[in-house]
This record gives sequence, structure tokens and C-alpha cells, in this order.
Amino acid sequence: MSEIIYATDVRLSFPALVEPKVRVDAATGNKRSAYECDIILDESNPGWAQFMQRFAELAQIAGKEHAQALMQMIMNDPKSRCFGDGGQKLNKKTFQPWDGYAGKKFISMSAKQSYQLIGSDGKVIDPVNPMAWQAAARKLYGGCRVNVAMKPWWQNANPQKGYGHGIRCDLIAMQFLRDDTPFGDAAPDASNMFGAVAGAAPAAVPSFMDAPSAAPAMPAPPTFGAPQMPGLPAFMQR
Repeated sequence: MSEIIYATDVRLSFPALVEPKVRVDAATGNKRSAYECDIILDESNPGWAQFMQRFAELAQIAGKEHAQALMQMIMNDPKSRCFGDGGQKLNKKTFQPWDGYAGKKFISMSAKQSYQLIGSDGKVIDPVNPMAWQAAARKLYGGCRVNVAMKPWWQNANPQKGYGHGIRCDLIAMQFLRDDTPFGDAAPDASNMFGAVAGAAPAAVPSFMDAPSAAPAMPAPPTFGAPQMPGLPAFMQR
């Protein structure tokens, strides 16, 4: 099986894809920056089955005869895995699943350096052209539909750094597929709470916007008679 998994028609969530997101380790103060996002997908999506198959393969390589026990340990610890049931992705204020997650699966992924952006024509958007690259990245909002290439990888235990075995995922490439309902509430509209400020002068229209009442009269061009040529008879001076 390929190390890179391709999932189509999945929903994008919590995207930090225009600029890397900076996180600070509370214990050490060290900073880490990376592009990040979640994808939300149905359990029936072929990309989900491929991801879980790759998880099993990586556990087999790392744990050998203990692979099943290792996988179970990771499944029991949400902090050690980058995937899960959408119902586990809870809003800490409401204690309800975040918008779009209920009844679905999710995979979280990141890219430390950068990732490939694929245009609608199937070609890679040149990262050397930052304006074109960022314009394409801004189309990737929470709730839209995307196609994505990702690479799951195994995190080996490191007791000195305080973490055990786990499964993580790199974002390799993404392509905007189509619009869908954006996640989150729309910005509240409070304009009806305001009125005009008493005594305020009406907003002035810039002078260049004012059309002149009439075009200025142009001076009449000077008129010149036919030149008089000295020394010629009058009948030739026409």
C-alpha cells in the first residue's frame, strides 16, 4: 500500500492554511509553527478505510507481535492519535461536537514547511508566485469540500520528552473541490442599534465625484485671412 493516501470530497475544518499556526509549549516555551487542518469524512469514504489500513501496517512494523495491543493502547488515548469519531471532537464551551463532526470521522494533519496546492486544472500552483499561492489558499475555508493527499506516520515513544507511541499525519497536498455551508456562526449585525449622530455634518462627496453643471466654454480659435503676397496684382491675391 502507498504511504500517501488520497481522499476525495471531504470537508475541511479548522484550517490554518494561508499562514502557519504558531503553538507554544507551556512547559518549555519552545515555539512550533505549522500549517494545520482537519478533514471530516464519512466512514464509508474510501480514504478512511485506506487510512485505517495504513495505521494497522505501521503498528505491525513498530510492534510486531504486540501490534494489536499497541493499536488498542493508542485508540484508548485520544492525545496519541490524529483521528477519531467526530463525536469526540467537543466544543469546550458547549460540550457538544463541533459543527459538522457528529456522526462522522475526522483526521487532523499538519505540514511543518509547506504543502502543495492543486488548482482546478489539476496542476500544482507555483509556490514561487506567493500572490497566486495565497489566493488559492484563501479559498480553503472551514466547511468547503476538498480533495487531499496525506501521509500517516508512526510516532515512536520518547519517555524523556514525555510522549509514547502514536499515529500522526502529514498534509501533502490539497485541492479545492466545491463550496459548502461554512462552519461557525455569521458575524452578528448590530447596525440597527445605531442612529445618526446629532449635529454631525452630512458626509461630503469628494470633489472629483461632482459632475460639472456645464462644460466650460472654449475660447474661439483665431481666424486668419488669406496671406497677402506683396508685389502681386490684386486679381492674383485670392
